[in-house]
Amino acid sequence: MAYLPNEVPGPRPTVDDKVFWDYCQQRELRFQRCTACQRFRHPPAPVCPQCRSFESQWVRAPETGVVFSFTIVHHPAHPAVAAVTPYNIVIVDFPECDHARLVSNLTDATPEEVRIGMPVALIWETAGNGMIVPRFKHMKTERGNSE
Repeated sequence: MAYLPNEVPGPRPTVDDKVFWDYCQQRELRFQRCTACQRFRHPPAPVCPQCRSFESQWVRAPETGVVFSFTIVHHPAHPAVAAVTPYNIVIVDFPECDHARLVSNLTDATPEEVRIGMPVALIWETAGNGMIVPRFKHMKTERGNSE
């Protein structure tokens, strides 16, 4: 079962992030990296904010990251999520990719369990519009505690 109900609209790719979502449909998390200065960037953009180059490549991201920040939503932003409030929104940091960050959800933690610095692992879910989206699960040690 998906973290959010099927009635929640899924992403609608734009010209700037279409390649990102195309890779997600293949269950590959990739970030854009400038080929001139080698800086990663997310969300994708046509020009590097660091050096202004128009040249980039798509690099596969690691399947693990850490919670950089989060919020717990108590007031539904869409009628379809009223039944699942409270729910979390996390910002996952990828240190190996110049700290590129991705907004998502942590699917297996109660609001009280979500913590900054929590190690997480990538999983894939299908959104209500059929798009495959990256979500995350808490990485636990054998004792059930965070690493």
